[in-house]
Amino acid sequence: MSSSANEKIEDLLAKNNVVLFMKGTPSFPQCGFSARSVAILNELSAEFGSFNVLEDDEVREGIKAFGNWPTIPQLYVNKKLVGGSDIMMEMYESGELKTMLSSSNEPVVDR
Repeated sequence: MSSSANEKIEDLLAKNNVVLFMKGTPSFPQCGFSARSVAILNELSAEFGSFNVLEDDEVREGIKAFGNWPTIPQLYVNKKLVGGSDIMMEMYESGELKTMLSSSNEPVVDR
């Protein structure tokens, strides 16, 4: 991974307690897995930063190496990789994701 990709990733993780590396944007996801990840975070009313990996090939490849996770989307909470949309869904259904997000100092509100 290039040092510039690593710096961009580190900077994003430092600025946001919750970051979703995804294809597209929260308002216009470009794949079903990214759409599902955004829907989960929105359902939990989580405040999160996002990064559209389709706009930066260096970060798109770099994030896979950074977290040693081969697929996108990837959710990070407090600079730690949580996982992709399947793991997010399992954690959402069990309540674990809500608890994790609540402890990230980001507001999470029941709807």
